[in-house]
Amino acid sequence: MSTDAERLGWAEQAAEALTEAGYRRGGVRSAIVALLDEQSCALSAVEIGEALAERGRRASRASVYRVMEELERIGLLARVEVGQGIVRYEPLREGPGHHHHLVCERCGRLEPFTDDGVERAIQRLSERLPLEVSEHEIVIRGACRSCAD
Repeated sequence: MSTDAERLGWAEQAAEALTEAGYRRGGVRSAIVALLDEQSCALSAVEIGEALAERGRRASRASVYRVMEELERIGLLARVEVGQGIVRYEPLREGPGHHHHLVCERCGRLEPFTDDGVERAIQRLSERLPLEVSEHEIVIRGACRSCAD
């Protein structure tokens, strides 16, 4: 028997969870969920608003933040603090696709990365911690190759 996470994609999980939490489907909320489902990495609220506008769907920044808070509250979205007061958001997904982030402190570029060695080290560490680790996030800051030259 498959679990809901295996049966449904992220957008479908988000739609069901929003309905169960008492939020209506449709409008800006559905447009944001669809946009986030297509992303491979985190977006800022400004980037989300701009992407929606490019699709012909206008949304106020307040509406974008409200939906981000709703998705985060019900455990479907992660806030990625990239420094300098900038927050980005990305869907929490089960299985493959888990990644961490490299952030250029000069140009603000965000680059996802994966590393099996880091994941093994976190797994070993989690076995020694006095809590059950449910998630983890690594953000490495520095200068990207373009800015470092």
